Amino acid sequence: MSHVHTYTPFDNDIDRLRASVTTMGGLVERQLACALDALRACDDARVEQVLADEVTVNQLHVDTDKRCNLTIATRQPAAVDLREIIAVIHINGDLERVGDEAKKIALKSRELCKAPSLPIPVHRLDRTAGLVTGMLRDALDAFVRHDNSVLPGLYERDREVDAQRDALIDELVRAMSSNPGEVSAALSMIFVVQSLERVGDHAKGIAEYVVQLVEGVDLRHVKPRRGQDGAPG
Repeated sequence: MSHVHTYTPFDNDIDRLRASVTTMGGLVERQLACALDALRACDDARVEQVLADEVTVNQLHVDTDKRCNLTIATRQPAAVDLREIIAVIHINGDLERVGDEAKKIALKSRELCKAPSLPIPVHRLDRTAGLVTGMLRDALDAFVRHDNSVLPGLYERDREVDAQRDALIDELVRAMSSNPGEVSAALSMIFVVQSLERVGDHAKGIAEYVVQLVEGVDLRHVKPRRGQDGAPG
């Protein structure tokens, strides 16, 4: 749970950093939704929206990092305050990379929409897309609420996303072998599947930084046993 300082300007700094994360999070969620809509509906206007949001997201990334560095230099935060600023820096980076993956999906949608045929229907990606979209939403909500209980559920969904990625890629590779005319489209779909899986990884990373913020525990290189609080083995 966040707390209030007796020094109001410091509170204002922290509030602005939190607001930057939620603003950027909303933008990358929109980027991902637009990219997936572009893929499903061959809607080039959605692609253009993703590219326009990319400019704003990149600027927010730079501005938020600068604000974090300035806050550390001028306020000299300690304990949970320092952890929150460090979490914002890392989450900021994860969100920017989610935007990058959304842009890749949007650009690949242009290639796929021009393809004479597809090795598998686009709707076959819907399950994976739904999972990673939900993971991102839940991870951002966890940051807003300082909720460290979300991570185990994200680990479970991440394992499912990984399994779906592997199955889809195997199917697409087989399609390339049996129908050389669909190689280009199959490769584009593989890139889309990989981008979706990376979005899930970034969502998991955001939730890990929330745990670090709340508990002071760094989980980035910790590999809990399978079954322990739902974490991966």
